[in-house]
This record gives sequence, structure tokens and C-alpha cells, in this order.
Amino acid sequence: MSRKTIKLITGSIAMFLLTLTLSACGSKPAQYDSKSDLGSQVNYTITGIDAGAGIMASTQKALKEYPNLANNNWQLQTSSSAAMTSTLDKAIKYKQPIVVTGWQPHWMFKKFPIKFLKDPKNAYGKSEELDTIARKGLNKDNPGAYKLLKNFKWNASMMSDVMLAVNNGEKPEKAAKDFIKKNPDQTKKWLDGVPNGNGKAIKLTYVAWDSEIASTNVVSELLKMKGYKPTIQALEMQPMWASIATGAADASTAAWLPTTAGLYYKQYKDKVEIVQTSLKGARTGLAVPKYMKNINSIEDLKK
Repeated sequence: MSRKTIKLITGSIAMFLLTLTLSACGSKPAQYDSKSDLGSQVNYTITGIDAGAGIMASTQKALKEYPNLANNNWQLQTSSSAAMTSTLDKAIKYKQPIVVTGWQPHWMFKKFPIKFLKDPKNAYGKSEELDTIARKGLNKDNPGAYKLLKNFKWNASMMSDVMLAVNNGEKPEKAAKDFIKKNPDQTKKWLDGVPNGNGKAIKLTYVAWDSEIASTNVVSELLKMKGYKPTIQALEMQPMWASIATGAADASTAAWLPTTAGLYYKQYKDKVEIVQTSLKGARTGLAVPKYMKNINSIEDLKK
């Protein structure tokens, strides 16, 4: 092999290695820089979920109420719950900056190191509660199932356990059964005074959010344990409320009040009954990873 050929091969190898190095450098995501403007790092974009979700309307309100957002033309990106959490997962993996719409209870607060941003202008309202609603007359028609719905109360940590199991690949029905099995004392409280259903049917509807998938499946499994025959159906929020109001369905554990579902409660409040507040202290707002230590309020997004 001639010296010229060796030199050519050596040069080709060097160029190839340089190309790989540059490609690797170019594909590596930029990490969050606390000394630089946050808006430019995230393209002045908040990563959201489904367009019809109540938190999206609240975020649009925040975009108008906070001057630091309005003056810099911040925008809300519509996606889905799954797409949002997937984007959040990737950002945290590489310690990238990101701002997302967040709500609690949700498994992402157990899985990811994230925090809510303070909301001094109260654009997202006060803390919410999750209410179980039923059609008018359910207590008379099916008092046993109504009693169980009345008994059903839990906390964000419990709900998040079921949500996280489902997110990790468990089928919702199995995740609910496992939770019930692991929590006999709580299950005993839920079933206290509930008579045997003897195969009596009851239909539950819900919005297909992780929190409502969890609560609906747990209630469904509890009803089965007492001999009822529940069916469950996922609907968008407005049809879910309408199904209860018209009697097409019997009950739902998916009413976020007073803010998220406030519009629908106002529309249907004379045709539905609030059976029980199943969970207190629910919350919605904007969230960021905890490594963004200098971003603690919506007002800090100007940084």
C-alpha cells in the first residue's frame, strides 16, 4: 500500500470520526440554563393536553392575566395527556427546560420530580374536589349501589397508586383489584353497610383521564364484590354529564368542581345529584421539573 493511499484512508477515517462527533454533539438536547431567558429556551410554549380540558381553558385565562406571558406572546400547545407526559419524561431525562399543564392527583407527581408553580393571580382558581354525581332517583331505584357511592372517599396518594400501576402497563381492572386487595381496612370502610346487589345492574360513565380511570375501576370492582353488575363507559366531559342528567347512565366519579367541570354543573345541576365528595384538595396549574430551581411562580416565566 502506497503512502498516498494510507494518507487518503487515514484522512477518510478522521473525517468520519469528526462527522460522528459533530452529529452526537448536535443531537444532544440542551439542558436547562438558569442564567438564560426561559421563554427562549422553550420557544415561549406551554405543553398542554386535550383542547376541551378545563385546565386548557384556565391556562388560556392565565396567558391573558399574567403580563409576563401576554407581553412575550407565550402560547399553549394542544396535545394529549399521553403526549404531554411523554414529552415531560424526555425533558427530565435530559434535564431540559419545560413547562406543562399539571393536575393533582396524577401519577406524574409520583413518577417525576416536578412541582406546581405558584399562582398569585389565582388564574386556576382555588383547590378543587372530585365529586361523585348520580342521576336523580338513583337512591330510590338502587339504594345499595347508592350507599357504596356514598361511602367512596379516598385521597390523592391512594388514587395515584392506581394511576401509576396503570401507567406502568397494568390493566385498569387488575390495578383496581390489586389496590383493593392491598388495602383491606379501606375496603372495609367502603363496603360498610352495603347490601348484596343480587346481580342488579348499574352503569358508570367517566372522562378517560387517568384519575377517573382509576376511581371508576375501583368503584366498579367494589360493586362486583357486593354482587352488583356494573358497566363502565368512557365519554367526553359534556356527554358524560349529559348521560347522568338524562338517565342514560346512573353515576360518575369524574366531576371536578368547582372549576374544571363548573360549566357543566351549572348547565345540569337541576338534573343531577352530588352524592359525595370522593377526594378533596385536587389542584390544577402549571408545573416544571424541580431542577428548574429559580422558577417557582407563573410570574417567574418571564425569566
